[in-house]
Amino acid sequence: MAPAQTALLVIDVQRGIMNDPRLARKKEIDQAFDGTVVRIAGLIDRARKASVPVIYVQHDGVPGHRLEPETPGWPIRPEIAPLPGEPVIHKRACDAFFETTLSAELTAAGIKRLVICGCMTQYCIDTTVRRAVSLGYDVVLVADGHTTADTGTLRFEQIIAHHNALLGGFDAGEHEVRVCPSADIGLA
Repeated sequence: MAPAQTALLVIDVQRGIMNDPRLARKKEIDQAFDGTVVRIAGLIDRARKASVPVIYVQHDGVPGHRLEPETPGWPIRPEIAPLPGEPVIHKRACDAFFETTLSAELTAAGIKRLVICGCMTQYCIDTTVRRAVSLGYDVVLVADGHTTADTGTLRFEQIIAHHNALLGGFDAGEHEVRVCPSADIGLA
């Protein structure tokens, strides 16, 4: 049997990712995060049923950070917890490829296409999507499967919409980003 061609990459969907007491619209941000997690859970279920690898990326924050390892905010959300044997890549920067084993995992599994979802749209999603394309992967960004918090100038809805528009069609050579709603993504 040939190695899998597609993998679902779930980035930073951790309990404390949106825990910033400075957020003015905490209730709306939390509701959007919960909705995103539901859609990601559906993608994970579909991927597992299709024998598509699910790869998790977990941010390891510095001491005192809301995602510091072994603190309450660090674990991956329980609704989408990895099954035994599903890889969890630990990162310390926005780029899920930077100083991690992600590239080696993908190469070993024969992955050529990444379906990417997760948290911190303008940081970890944007950086990883762009890097993946430049490394030779075709990318499908899940339009309704990534989220973030408000910044000082933009609401999370604006950030998500901007990145969906900006990244759709982004390319490097023959590899490109397509942006699709979760319901329209084929995982075979």
